[in-house]
Order: sequence, then structure tokens, then C-alpha cells
Amino acid sequence: MNTTNRTVTPCVVVEEEVQFTLVELSRVCRTDVDQLVTLVMEGVLTPSGEAPERWRFGGATLRRARVALRLSRDLELNAASTALVLDLLDEIDALRSRLRCLGSD
Repeated sequence: MNTTNRTVTPCVVVEEEVQFTLVELSRVCRTDVDQLVTLVMEGVLTPSGEAPERWRFGGATLRRARVALRLSRDLELNAASTALVLDLLDEIDALRSRLRCLGSD
């Protein structure tokens, strides 16, 4: 008999139009506000608003924040290293996109 173990991962679909405050983002990411502020200071996350209490983060930021936090935790990276890794991952995604476009001709 062949049994398959499956893990169910809960997820939430967040539209790009959704806006999170800093406190809300910290709650959904299950992290403290200070860690998110550090990621903002390193340029990993880009909020709108001039001060932390007025910052708003778009829905797409949720995924980026979670990836950044996971990288930081799993690879034991500091915020600057996390920013570098995310920049490299963004570059890889852009290059893959260009390759797909070139391959479709």
C-alpha cells in the first residue's frame, strides 16, 4: 500500500489594493515591528508614508516581507545580507522573464 503524507499550508490571498499598517504587517508576518523597521531601513520593504506610524504597505509587500523574514531566519542573515539576496532573486526573476519573452518568438 502506498501512502502519501501531505502537509496543508494555510494561506491567504491578498489583493494588491490591500494596505497594511506597520502593526498589521507585523501581525500577519508574526514578527515584531522592529524587525520590519530594520527591513525598511535596508530598502527591503518600501512603505508609503513619512513616519512609521503613517507607513502603509501594499498587498504585494506581504509576500516580500515573508520571504525576507524566512531568509533571515533560515540562513541567519542580517538585514543587509537579506536585502542583497532579495535583490539577486529579483534579478534572477527578471532574467527568467526576459528569457521567456525571447523564447516565445
